[in-house]
Amino acid sequence: MARVVMKFGGAAFASTEHIQNVAKKAIAEKERGFDVVVVTTAMRGMAKELAKMARDLSDNASKRELDALFSTSSQLTSTLVAIAIQEKGYDAVSLTGWQAGIETDAMYSNARIDEIDARRIEEHFVQGKIVIVAGEQGIDNSRNITTLGKGGAETSAIAIAAKLNAERVDIYTNVDGVYTADPSHVAGAQKLKEISYDEMLELSNLGSQVLHPRAVELAKKFQIPVIIRSSEIDTVGTLLKEEVEMEKNLIVRGVAYESDVIRLTVGYDAYSNASLANMFTILAENRINVDIIVQAIIDGLKPTVSFTILKEEFAEALRVLEDSKLSLGFSFADFEIGLAKVSIIGSGMASNPGVAARMFDRLRRENIPVKMVSTSEIKVSVVVPQDEMIRAANALHDEFNLFQEVSFVPKA
Repeated sequence: MARVVMKFGGAAFASTEHIQNVAKKAIAEKERGFDVVVVTTAMRGMAKELAKMARDLSDNASKRELDALFSTSSQLTSTLVAIAIQEKGYDAVSLTGWQAGIETDAMYSNARIDEIDARRIEEHFVQGKIVIVAGEQGIDNSRNITTLGKGGAETSAIAIAAKLNAERVDIYTNVDGVYTADPSHVAGAQKLKEISYDEMLELSNLGSQVLHPRAVELAKKFQIPVIIRSSEIDTVGTLLKEEVEMEKNLIVRGVAYESDVIRLTVGYDAYSNASLANMFTILAENRINVDIIVQAIIDGLKPTVSFTILKEEFAEALRVLEDSKLSLGFSFADFEIGLAKVSIIGSGMASNPGVAARMFDRLRRENIPVKMVSTSEIKVSVVVPQDEMIRAANALHDEFNLFQEVSFVPKA
């Protein structure tokens, strides 16, 4: 029997009525002849409540206990969904991450999946049950509960799908698909019928909140089709897959932006002291994500390297750099706040020169200063003042005609 994995975000569990709607969607897939796995996240706001309770008790709670605490939030929703399905006369069983066989490394709050032992899920399929798995969690080699951090539930869903050879993964969110830009802030944003793994990965890395990069990477690795759709309304979503239909005149397929970007600059007394490899190895070992990197080596001036990080990783990055100052050999570290990153993405950019020039020219005409630039085959990113972020996104969306209704070139 074919399998399907369905992941629901926090908005889908806002009330018992919402939970009943999740149950109906799962039952509908079961009625279509699928073995069904539902992956749940926490109710919206629950993680914050649990974090507040922990802080009220201790300013230094152990990471192990915090992971055990936060794991209960998605366990709650998985159990409620199972109850709702059972009430409608169908067999269902809820599983924690470890019961579902999700094995991870030992990095609390940001664990990575090592393996999935799906035997228990398979046994429940044989019994005709709908399986509901608490997302965002697993268990390490020492049998400690771990949580997966941002994107954990959708990453779990795609990993489970890969292990089960599922036909697809449905990601139910508070939006009805992937748009050319955020429709709440960019006028005329259009929903895309399809998007490639590479384009979605760039969008996710560059600020789109629809799907986490970890999940996209896993879907691409195992070639799992993913449909991003609304949990509130029944509409056609956006299909994520390897190759997509070529859209007329859409060299650029999307505009993404990310606020609260910080530029860190590290300076050295001499070039001989500057080791980019050592610095970024230490940051990577502490799982601090570095984005745009610019090194400046100019005669007569002290060499520097600048890179961007997100606001929430700023304090940890400074701590890591300060702790490693002697071994890294730098003389000073400075930073600039109040920045944002705005990007254009499209697989057609690789074969169409001049896209970056159009982008820079439009920003120049809009009098929006560009502080840093990063490029790849299918994206161009610029760092701009944060108070210019939305204006820049709208200007670029207009520049590349993304407000036009999407049409497709038939495949040969």
